[in-house]
Amino acid sequence: MKKMLFLCTGNSCRSQMAEGWGKVLLAGRAEVFSAGTNPGTVDPRAVKVMAEAGVDISGHRSKHVDEFKGQDFDLVVTVCDKARESCPVWFGKAEKLHKSFEDPPFLARDAKTEEEALAHYRRVRDEIKQFVGGML
Repeated sequence: MKKMLFLCTGNSCRSQMAEGWGKVLLAGRAEVFSAGTNPGTVDPRAVKVMAEAGVDISGHRSKHVDEFKGQDFDLVVTVCDKARESCPVWFGKAEKLHKSFEDPPFLARDAKTEEEALAHYRRVRDEIKQFVGGML
């Protein structure tokens, strides 16, 4: 079974969605984790739109990438440009892949309604699902 880590800056939205999709879509084929280079808290809107799609990430927590230091991964996927730039070198032999997704909180900052804000989250959620579903 492959061991995969999705990495972004805050581990609050995109990498959390990727971990959630990975656990569902790659179940039995991959062990999936997420982390951030500067973690915050899991974004409630990310939790909401994932739940709408039938994936529960409400129990996730933001984790610093250092929590995984010393662990071997087959694949480390950065899902934002900042994380790619600061990706730790200690991942050793892990294959590194970069796929940048737009940042839903940034996109939603000027939304006039909650529904308008959630539309950004849903679009990125669906893009991440398609990407993760095509892995392995």
